[in-house]
Amino acid sequence: MTVQQEQAIDLEALRARYRAERDRRLRPDGNDQYAPLAADRGAGDPWVRGDDDRAPVSDAVDALVVGGGFGGLVAAARFRDAGLERIRVVDAAGDLGGTWYWNRYPGVACDVESYIYLPLLEEVGVMPTRKYAPGEEIRRHAQAIGRRFDLYRDALFRTEVTSLAWDDEAARWTVRTNRGDVVSARYVVISSGPFNRPKLPGIPGIDDFRGHTFHTSRWDYDHTGTDLERLADRRVAVIGTGATAIQVVPHLARTAEQLLVVQRTPSSVDERGDRETDADWWESLEPGWQRTRRENFLALVDGRAAADDLVDDRWTDTAPVRGRRRAGEGREDPALAVELADAEKMTEIRARVDEIVADPGTADALKPWYRQMCKRPTFSDAYLQAFNRPNVTLLDTRGAGVERLTADGLVVDGVEHPVDTIVLATGFELGADPATRAGVDIRGRGGLPLAEYWADGLRTFHGWVSRGFPNLFHLGSTQNAASPNFAHVLEVQAEHVAGVVAEAQRRGDVLVEPTAAAEDRWVATIRERAVDMQDFQAQCTPGYYNFEGRPRRRSEQFGGGPVEFHEVLADWRAHGDHDEVFTSR
Repeated sequence: MTVQQEQAIDLEALRARYRAERDRRLRPDGNDQYAPLAADRGAGDPWVRGDDDRAPVSDAVDALVVGGGFGGLVAAARFRDAGLERIRVVDAAGDLGGTWYWNRYPGVACDVESYIYLPLLEEVGVMPTRKYAPGEEIRRHAQAIGRRFDLYRDALFRTEVTSLAWDDEAARWTVRTNRGDVVSARYVVISSGPFNRPKLPGIPGIDDFRGHTFHTSRWDYDHTGTDLERLADRRVAVIGTGATAIQVVPHLARTAEQLLVVQRTPSSVDERGDRETDADWWESLEPGWQRTRRENFLALVDGRAAADDLVDDRWTDTAPVRGRRRAGEGREDPALAVELADAEKMTEIRARVDEIVADPGTADALKPWYRQMCKRPTFSDAYLQAFNRPNVTLLDTRGAGVERLTADGLVVDGVEHPVDTIVLATGFELGADPATRAGVDIRGRGGLPLAEYWADGLRTFHGWVSRGFPNLFHLGSTQNAASPNFAHVLEVQAEHVAGVVAEAQRRGDVLVEPTAAAEDRWVATIRERAVDMQDFQAQCTPGYYNFEGRPRRRSEQFGGGPVEFHEVLADWRAHGDHDEVFTSR
């Protein structure tokens, strides 16, 4: 940033604008404004046909994995490497893939580079076709992992685990499902993922609308046509302008007779820069390239220095990354350095809207007025451009959202807008209690419910195992560290868990369960190192990052960031007291 640019930024005026935009979006109902996607709104599985009337299963396995997304798949694959024979993956979906199984809307793709996002690329041996692989390709990659590690053999699809109960005498978990299955498992992994419960906005009159509605995670191709050709004579409304809408709107814009994009809060939309994979470059890669590339990306987004930016995308140029670099220069207080960098970045984001969108009024409405990490950043080379099409209209609700639905359309600010089809790009339930988010009743030693054990805050060792719940492992956001590339985080966790299981197998008759001292030490570390984000998030416009304007006081994430957290795990594996996680039966 030049001196002139710095002088041009009036932080007090900017803060006031951000507060005003936040205040008009705050709602007293917070997260309660949403409701889960119910069966009568298409909560079922649109990707399978017919009944699955299999007989209940009753048997014993070495490991049972709850969730067939990338976390569960990598855990199962590494368990296979550790010598486990019977590995059962259980998922409500009709196949492997997790969120990529459910989300098949037009334009769905990863927003992190596919070369670092897709797990086990070197082992599976498939070249992604693009820098940002489309969803169908990602789903096929998940299936390829399943075939490569023989995970289909014992998988149970269209099945939900309902309870886990520790049997102290057998030293195994009794797993029950909604299909009447009763499975005894030595090890259990819970990797249900954060994007598995679609949510609907609680708009009055939603049952009165006589047209057709569906959620993007249950895309209705029978209604739209495979290439959306059936929308050519229809008036379509998209409710929501987050990461999903950013991808789907350009496709609807090319096919619908009229497209109404209903906006409460605009996203920050940076350049994407997608391109086909260079086959020659791919062939030139040396073994171990993916780990190197992933760690390079992780260091950069964590604000660490790196000789080169191997990924070279807009994730490595976000406001926090710029801010940490600026703070490292020591020119001003670190908090001020980050805020100035944020102001610079968001000024560029808003200027990009003016450069692309022809209509000044539409451009002004599409400009985000909040700090960049108040919401997940988005990246597109087609979303803003869609608003230059004559059949596309932005309906900016100025933070109020849709007032109500009628039989024929939707009402905003007292004006009815007739539509034939409503697409709900309203996301998923996030921030749920991690003890219950998988929808499973978990009871450990003595029948103790996990929800009760974690009632006053998470209690784990390194985020993956808890005392009183032997051989039960958690993958996801539980007292560890996150990153934009969540697949990398999951893979590191899965490899760590599998390494411990391999050691347990070598030792023989032992359980994986931390000592009280080890668990207490990690909980204390989490408390001591926690980064207090409440003040920052309280200044943010409402969204799922700040629980719709109600930020939590205590963070359950490791405050040192993902690079340091991965170092903590590696150091423990190399030099730690391994006896603190193994107990005799």
